[in-house]
Amino acid sequence: MLSQAQRTTIMELKAKGVSSHEIARVLKVSRATVRKVLRSNSTNVPEIQRKEKAEPYRQQILDLLASCKGNLVRVHEELKADGATLSCQALTAFCRRQGIGQTPPVPSGQYHFEPGVEMQHDTSPHEVEVGGRKYKAQTASAVLCYSRMLFFQIAPTFQRFDCKVFLTDAVRYMNGAPQRVMTDNTHVVVLRGTGREMIPAPEMEAFADRLGFRFVAHAIGDADRSARVERPFSFIENNFLAGRTFPAGRI
Repeated sequence: MLSQAQRTTIMELKAKGVSSHEIARVLKVSRATVRKVLRSNSTNVPEIQRKEKAEPYRQQILDLLASCKGNLVRVHEELKADGATLSCQALTAFCRRQGIGQTPPVPSGQYHFEPGVEMQHDTSPHEVEVGGRKYKAQTASAVLCYSRMLFFQIAPTFQRFDCKVFLTDAVRYMNGAPQRVMTDNTHVVVLRGTGREMIPAPEMEAFADRLGFRFVAHAIGDADRSARVERPFSFIENNFLAGRTFPAGRI
């Protein structure tokens, strides 16, 4: 199908007196295509109206959805048993477009951060290949909540000393420390308590004082509060680490 830019070019060339044959030659399209665009007298790309393959089975799908407890795989199996020829992907896409059996996601809330207010820090285990061998390593990540600037390192272990080294490198990389660093309720930082009642270990509190920030923790089970740092772990595993290996001694 011709793009809107191609259709516009055809209309403009025709307005300048260029023949359909010459337009077709220049744009490398058929003369029938050029004539069709000129007859439409429009540069808008026409919408393709495709018939939904699952539409004839709508009522059957609705009935099966209830008996199959919302499982579209089972619905597809029952439809095929009754002679339907559509694929499971076509069924799923149809139900998604028509809102059948779909529960709209409910936003859990929003958090707004001003520049320099908060950085979120967390760790996650990932498998890395070093020197031809696979290891379980700890990925430490820090994200500035306002700009989404990301800094991460991968280390064999992550104890308090590793945490202090990592956060020092993060602050240097980001050219400054925020007012607070949000962390989960990890023993690496926490002495006792959780959420707002969290009290950092004395050496970690002293470390934070030296860099000019304070540690805070989110409530247990409130992972959305640290979503800024949770999301990049998928990027690290599926983008940065995907297909990447490291020579011995690098991690």
